[in-house]
Amino acid sequence: MRIRKGTLFTCLGAVAIAATGLTSTAAYAQNDNAARRQAVIDYWTAERRADAEPRDLRIDHRGLGYLRRADGSLTPYGHQVAATNNGRPTTNAKPVDDTEPPQISNLDPAANDTIGDSHTFSATVTDNVGLRSVTFIITYPTGTTDSFAASNTSGDTWSLTLSGFTDGNWSWRVEATDTGKRGGNTAVSANTPFVVNGGGTGNGDTVTNAQWTGGGDIQLSAGRLFYEMPTNPRRKRWAGYVCSGTVVTDGATGRSVILTASHCVYDDANGSFARNVLFIPDQAGTTGSGTDSNCSNDPIGCWVAAYGVVDANWTTSTFPDNIPWDYGFYVVDDDPSSHSPGLNASSETLDVATQQFTIDFSAPSVDDGIAGAASPDFTHGMGYSYSDDPNFMFCAEDMTTEGTDNWWIPSCGLSGGSSGGPWIQPMGNGAGPVISVNSWGYTTSPGMAGPKLNGTSAFCVYDAAANTTTFLVNPADGDAGYAITCN
Repeated sequence: MRIRKGTLFTCLGAVAIAATGLTSTAAYAQNDNAARRQAVIDYWTAERRADAEPRDLRIDHRGLGYLRRADGSLTPYGHQVAATNNGRPTTNAKPVDDTEPPQISNLDPAANDTIGDSHTFSATVTDNVGLRSVTFIITYPTGTTDSFAASNTSGDTWSLTLSGFTDGNWSWRVEATDTGKRGGNTAVSANTPFVVNGGGTGNGDTVTNAQWTGGGDIQLSAGRLFYEMPTNPRRKRWAGYVCSGTVVTDGATGRSVILTASHCVYDDANGSFARNVLFIPDQAGTTGSGTDSNCSNDPIGCWVAAYGVVDANWTTSTFPDNIPWDYGFYVVDDDPSSHSPGLNASSETLDVATQQFTIDFSAPSVDDGIAGAASPDFTHGMGYSYSDDPNFMFCAEDMTTEGTDNWWIPSCGLSGGSSGGPWIQPMGNGAGPVISVNSWGYTTSPGMAGPKLNGTSAFCVYDAAANTTTFLVNPADGDAGYAITCN
């Protein structure tokens, strides 16, 4: 394919590339210098890392997009429509002066009940002034938690069907908030233990969310991404976010390439590429406390990305209309100043210090009718979930589809921060080709979507990241990236 320099997108503030076929070349202009890279490394203090929010995209029952924050709240994304009351429209009535919290009873499963790999969780929740939200909080055998918005199914009953449980001792609780003044009154039920028997064992069956202990090349190649995006189109204020990414084979010299999700590279709601992008591979191996500011206690240290690359279709529409193109890349310059050394880094070049993963652009196995890990479509979704810092987490299940544009891992319960993390099929001893990335989920049920890399522009965008010939020098904040038009 051939790359040519296009016109300036006024919505991007960055050069657009029309890609009809890229020629293979490793030459490109540096877009930052050693001082700029060091400023990025210094920028991510312990406080800023701790404050970074997961960029966790969700779709509600109306098809509207939301950003799910670390506390489970939903912020409208690309629109101004408030999230619904877990399936019912939020009341427009004025809050009343009430001090009584909701009453929670009749939890199912009750204490010490035994369930299988799927169960409809329910509770009776009553309140004199009305309910704003009801949330079911599930605690995994590992001690980590995940939150799911329940729906009002009849009368005072709130319920939600969850699946993909593995054998072991679990627990859950209900959190309910009413429509009283000053944010309402909140009640939390007692933590209620239950047992899963007849679910997956975690050794070949469905895994919803567990710590990866298999090691292998994937642990070295996958890592956490810290970056900032603006809070409005004027780019006057910026907020910190966290995603995941994977070092992939690029076939070029002078650079290394990280695969992630487009929503971790370009803010389609505010028209801006990310700034202050820092990649930390194998952070699960840190000797520090997770999100501390010390790159030297991470196995391979920290690496500064020079710029990002996405499909132009991601930039010209807003989530969820652009979900088919939620694959993107970061480029890291092979220069010692791009790297803050860690404990064991063997090279100043990222894709030499880590293992490189091959992206498989051919059609993966899907819905093959064979169950369990022996199935060709058994797929691992992986990433650095926000709530499990600094652990590297995974879900695993037979892969299916969600609509025409996405692969789907139905019971995946990875939390925010895992966005952009790799999907591996098949997984063998911590290695295997990448077939997709963590993209989005629904607001009221588990499951993770991943964009299709086969039969799409994914190879074109990847090729541009590996072989772009020119780039802006010292771009302004928000302009560090390419939007690729692929024919």
